[in-house]
Amino acid sequence: MSMLVYQETEPSLAEAESWSGPVVIEFGNAWCGFCQEAQPFISAAMAEHPEIKHLHIADGRGKPLGRAFKVKLWPTLICLLNGKEVARVVRPDDTDTVREALAKISTVN
Repeated sequence: MSMLVYQETEPSLAEAESWSGPVVIEFGNAWCGFCQEAQPFISAAMAEHPEIKHLHIADGRGKPLGRAFKVKLWPTLICLLNGKEVARVVRPDDTDTVREALAKISTVN
């Protein structure tokens, strides 16, 4: 199994709000047990939606983007459509939960 990498650098909130189309921002950390356990569910659902951009952002104290989205637990998936939050999934424990959120932002029917 490959090691999941969360980016240390993050976009600004203004940048995220300016994106067009569907985007999932996944907040977490590679060392987080909850993040590791959720990866099979997240990966399976994301594989069904190649049109959705997926960012892995390392979150933690002093990280402004996670605070702007009021992230409290990891992993948290923020599903954006044209820069607006449409759905959120916190600590998914099955693929269907992630699929339901992705369906709300998918541009492919």
